[in-house]
Amino acid sequence: MTKKIKSTYDKLMESMTPKEKKEYETELKDFIISELVLAAMEEDSISVRKLAKLAGVSPTIVQEMRSGVKKSFNTDSFFKVLKGLGYNLFLERNGHVTPLGISHLSKK
Repeated sequence: MTKKIKSTYDKLMESMTPKEKKEYETELKDFIISELVLAAMEEDSISVRKLAKLAGVSPTIVQEMRSGVKKSFNTDSFFKVLKGLGYNLFLERNGHVTPLGISHLSKK
């Protein structure tokens, strides 16, 4: 009988309480948003102020997304920033793709 070797991630998840797992998942989502925004801004050589203007949001919101600190932005702001960066979002299920239609969000 062979014993399955657990990954470091599996060990970490097993050692956490449900509350710690929830906090970890929230922090991971914030980190992913931060990395996405940072990478897109770097690729396009775009500043916080310019992206904020393109997206119709305040520079503070863009800076929060860049830093991974979620204080005042919501999904609407996130979608506006994605649109300002030239992205669109799609859902895929069983090979069927549905656009989320963020193109209606106006640029201010």
